[in-house]
Amino acid sequence: AVGIDLGTTYSCVAICQHGKGKHNILIFDLGGGTFDISILTVDDGIFEVKATAGNTHLGGEDFNNRLMDHLTDEFKRKHKEDISQDKKAMQRLRSACEEVKRTLSSTTITSVSIDSLYKGVDFYTTITRARFEDLCSDLFRATLKPLERALRDADMNEDQIHDIVLIGGSTRIPNIQRILKDFFHGQQLSKNINPDEAVAYGAAIQAAILTGNKHQPLQNMILLDVTPLSLGIELVGGMMDIVVRRNSPVPTKETKSFTTHVENQVKVHFQVYEGERSLTKHNHLLGSFVLRGLHPAPRGEPDIEVTFAIDANNILTVSAKDKETGNTSEVTITDSRGRLDREEIERMVREAERYKVQDKAQREMIEAVNSLESCTLHLKRVPRSRSNVQAKRRMFQLCEETSVWLEGNPLAAKEDCEVRQRQLEEAWDSIFTDLNRRAE
Repeated sequence: AVGIDLGTTYSCVAICQHGKGKHNILIFDLGGGTFDISILTVDDGIFEVKATAGNTHLGGEDFNNRLMDHLTDEFKRKHKEDISQDKKAMQRLRSACEEVKRTLSSTTITSVSIDSLYKGVDFYTTITRARFEDLCSDLFRATLKPLERALRDADMNEDQIHDIVLIGGSTRIPNIQRILKDFFHGQQLSKNINPDEAVAYGAAIQAAILTGNKHQPLQNMILLDVTPLSLGIELVGGMMDIVVRRNSPVPTKETKSFTTHVENQVKVHFQVYEGERSLTKHNHLLGSFVLRGLHPAPRGEPDIEVTFAIDANNILTVSAKDKETGNTSEVTITDSRGRLDREEIERMVREAERYKVQDKAQREMIEAVNSLESCTLHLKRVPRSRSNVQAKRRMFQLCEETSVWLEGNPLAAKEDCEVRQRQLEEAWDSIFTDLNRRAE
């Protein structure tokens, strides 16, 4: 799992030292190589993470690269030389671009002067803040998507955010601040924290807590993290059945009931996944375990409770219990054992959004197939005690025909399955009505 960082922790403490009461904080962390958003609710020293989002491929280095491309093209245009393959020249140009980016945060124009940049040729030019903003405009706007996603996940709108905290040197860029301020309808941004020093302060606070510092704000601080991805069990057809949803507060404990899919099962194999896609093949397998010792019974009758428990250290324990026999089994998954890193988490969240419509259609198709199969098995059983021989044969034949059709059409369309299930149910209703009429 991926929690919020020390800079975020410090930022929240710094703000909350100035007053109490429940309020929502948005942490906007744009550094050299990554971008992170965290939304927290703070209430009397308790910090609850409501949502996290970000982009692991967006940061100050990307802005530098745009400047480098621009200046490389300008050098080629002025001096008819391509310096892009000269490592030394490009390194000197990169250093100059970093300085340009920093300077343009406090002034509207700056110059670039590099002696003997390439083949003895000096390079001199000027660049304005407006030009820099134009070069990076799409990158600056790209910060809004994770921001919107975090608000959506936190079930909040812009007006419900009380404090906006900037972390990371790239948040000094005026256009970044302007875009953020416009997004929040003119709300002021919190600038009382040095963006470059937030993580260092956070580390100091963490050290103070670990060494038993008695300072009152530290003693009262409790930080509640969230799950970065949904957690669940694989069902028949490869479907993901979510037990703990993404952005659930940690620690947490959720229980859900499952049953068997095959007649007379005496054991069940559980596979635990994290991810946001409808099918487990697109998600990440965390671990598996087997629950044994079930009493043989018809499919769907056993009642098996599956519990997901995540402690404050993000250690996940998944357990299963057969309600009839009391037999149990479990698996424990730690952060160091097969969990995804932040970059992979963000990729999975983006893919889930991209394929949302396709995933929904595929899930509905599998659910329709499973529903028809369950209906067929159920109706095969029911007539045995509630109909005459002729009715039982008729119903059994219809069910067998449906089973054969299902075997030949494992990827049948949702609509076709629904039509066949309706036909089965109508046939049973007709038989049952006829039996009642005869009984009268």
